[in-house]
Amino acid sequence: MLKKQRIVVKVGTSTITHDSGSMDLRSMERLARVLADLQGSGHEIILVTSGAIAVGTAKMGLTERPKELRVKQAAAAVGQCRMMHVYDTLFSEYNASVAQILLTGEDVEDPARAEHLTNTFDVLLERGIIPVVNENDSVSSAEIETGAGKILGDNDTLSAIVAKLCRADLLILLSDIDGLYEANPRTHPDAALIPVVYSLTPEILEMAGEAGSWRGTGGMATKLSAAAIATECGCDMVITNGKRMDDLYRIVEGYSVGTRFISPRR
Repeated sequence: MLKKQRIVVKVGTSTITHDSGSMDLRSMERLARVLADLQGSGHEIILVTSGAIAVGTAKMGLTERPKELRVKQAAAAVGQCRMMHVYDTLFSEYNASVAQILLTGEDVEDPARAEHLTNTFDVLLERGIIPVVNENDSVSSAEIETGAGKILGDNDTLSAIVAKLCRADLLILLSDIDGLYEANPRTHPDAALIPVVYSLTPEILEMAGEAGSWRGTGGMATKLSAAAIATECGCDMVITNGKRMDDLYRIVEGYSVGTRFISPRR
């Protein structure tokens, strides 16, 4: 039998929404099915999800991502409500229960509040409930407005902080790219995928590219930042393509999928 693992899975906006910003229900259904199945096999699962602003933008009938802070925050509120309703419905179909946790930088920076968060995660996981985590964009403006004063950063960094709070064994970032390449594969089709990273050397850090689509804020640089946080606290991290949800099984079983960052503490 495989060792029971505490696993944080982060799903990016581009994986669970269409180009229009509307939710990709097929992708979300696959995600819920696989995560519920992994939980059923004995693992503890935490889901960190992006997408609230994109989903809210579509739900509010806006034609593009808002530029004004107050409209972004309103879109986040609308989108978060819609996403949690869909997640609750989909996970329930596979006999799994979910709980919503919305975080701000102050929640993880203050030791007392961080301890309460850790206790909350522990109780939920002990009870077989999957926490669904996102940044509370409706009240936290640093990341979505200017990038200044970041504590959580975007959700790549948030997922690594959650992995640290939860003492996770594995963090998996589901993205729109197969992993870390020697160069940007969109502009360098012959670039080779790097299957394993043992140390975040300057050469590795230089491979980070620019941010992705308008729907999200993260790029490879934020993923490498997340890798630094996760591996430092003893958690391996994997970057893989969210379009192949079934690969989560193979990653959990230890097979080479995407790019795995090995914690020196393991």
